[in-house]
Amino acid sequence: MSTDPRAEIIRAEGVTKRFKGLVAVDNVSFVLREFDVAGIIGSNGAGKTTFFNLVTGYYPPDEGRIYFKGQDVTRMPPEQRVDLGMMRTFQLTATFDSLTVVDNLVLSYFRAYEKPSLLALFFNTCKSRRNNPKIVEILETFNLADLRDRVVKNLSLGEKRRLEIAMSILADPSLLLLDEPLAGLAESEIKMLLDVLKARVGRQTILIVEHKLSHVQDFLQRLTVMHEGRVIAEGPCEECLRHPEVRRSYWQIATEAGEGEAVA
Repeated sequence: MSTDPRAEIIRAEGVTKRFKGLVAVDNVSFVLREFDVAGIIGSNGAGKTTFFNLVTGYYPPDEGRIYFKGQDVTRMPPEQRVDLGMMRTFQLTATFDSLTVVDNLVLSYFRAYEKPSLLALFFNTCKSRRNNPKIVEILETFNLADLRDRVVKNLSLGEKRRLEIAMSILADPSLLLLDEPLAGLAESEIKMLLDVLKARVGRQTILIVEHKLSHVQDFLQRLTVMHEGRVIAEGPCEECLRHPEVRRSYWQIATEAGEGEAVA
């Protein structure tokens, strides 16, 4: 039993997910505490994103339970988990491509702080909130001010990624889940994003799935390594990376897949 006095944010107990004959997540138990900054790594097919989808409600588990701040959310849909304070990004960006950058941020702000109905959200005028101080600040923080009036479908992948993460942080969730947030970003954008995330340490619980381990290794406080749907190591980063099973299963598989540079 843990002696850590911090509140549990996420607890997964014996979670399993099958897709026909494939066991994508196999009896995984996992605890994330308040203000943890944690990462999940593993080779392609290890079950990382599937586990994210279980935590955030996009898939129901076949077995096991998931708790958020002590509340059983195992069968709760994603939008209700968002209302409780859980926010995630995706491997593929999830934005409103027909709207401008600033209006995407307005919708994120409006949903987080004014709790509208879905109908009110889409028919509410955005104009009066485009210069809200929080929105102006997040535009500056993510170097999006010069792009504020650009339609999102005309952005580059890196720009859309920055916008998606800006939308998530603007909502100020108690739990921020980032699924490969550095994908598609240039080195300068990666540095900017990591600086933003470092400023959230001690203010927000953060869970990251990321292939570019070298970029986030010093940022993460703890690491979980998955292989073939199971957790094979968990703890401080350096300790996990030296674990014999991680060296055998994770690094070897990454090298054989030609991904050594991506995760090194």
